[in-house]
Amino acid sequence: MNADALPDGSLEDDLARLRDFIAAHPRLFVLTGAGVSTDSGIPDYRDNQGGWKRPQPVTYQAFMGDEATRRRYWARSLVGWRRFSRAHPNAAHLALSRMEAAGQVEVLLTQNVDGLHQAAGSHHVIDLHGRLGRVRCMAHGHLVQRSAFQAVLEEGNPEWALLDAGDAPDGDADLEGQDFSRFDVPACPLCGGLMKPDVVFFGEGVPRERVLAATHGLEQADAVLVAGSSLMVFSGFRFVNAAAKAGKPIAAVNMGRTRADDLFSLKIERPVAQTLAAIA
Repeated sequence: MNADALPDGSLEDDLARLRDFIAAHPRLFVLTGAGVSTDSGIPDYRDNQGGWKRPQPVTYQAFMGDEATRRRYWARSLVGWRRFSRAHPNAAHLALSRMEAAGQVEVLLTQNVDGLHQAAGSHHVIDLHGRLGRVRCMAHGHLVQRSAFQAVLEEGNPEWALLDAGDAPDGDADLEGQDFSRFDVPACPLCGGLMKPDVVFFGEGVPRERVLAATHGLEQADAVLVAGSSLMVFSGFRFVNAAAKAGKPIAAVNMGRTRADDLFSLKIERPVAQTLAAIA
């Protein structure tokens, strides 16, 4: 399919096309990515061509297999969490919540780990990659709230709690030139196991129950709306690809190139929050 997008069209024309798409397909499968949360102050990973803006995030294999990697991760996360945890929903999250309340959203599948869709009032949300607000024991599955784990991190590393650094995606911070070797990483308070954020790292599989829930939501939907995602990660792209194979129309609101540009029936290359707020 060729996307029905006119680069030189007016904002009003683009909004009219998007409103028509939503009106014609009242049960939407909405897939959101990092571009939905940038207006909340959370940086994204990729540029307008879909390339990395910074070194790739830590992999599951490195985190699980290397103590030095875990020390570096948690030190940066200790600093980054302070601002990440204070992020608030922006106009895009609020618009999608209003659309759900109006009966226009069958399911909202988000690749983000910030919980801002729920904070904005959306209920039919699947957190494809988990939630950064929880920490999981990899030995027995115990869950600890990140706020409680943050307090333990700061208590064990008081000098790190005084540092500040630039924000990086997903609660990370750009701490460079630091010696992480003496950073104390807390173990599970119940069994002493290794603790990991309750999110899907690169190189880690998405839990099967989330994939099945999202697949069911896609089957029930009339069409797909992609918001703020380049779809470069396969875990999200596969649902758009499945929709195309099923003959479901796909619209996207995203600045720049995506992995699925040739699958869209409509693409709006405008800021996500501004666009969704105008049509909700």
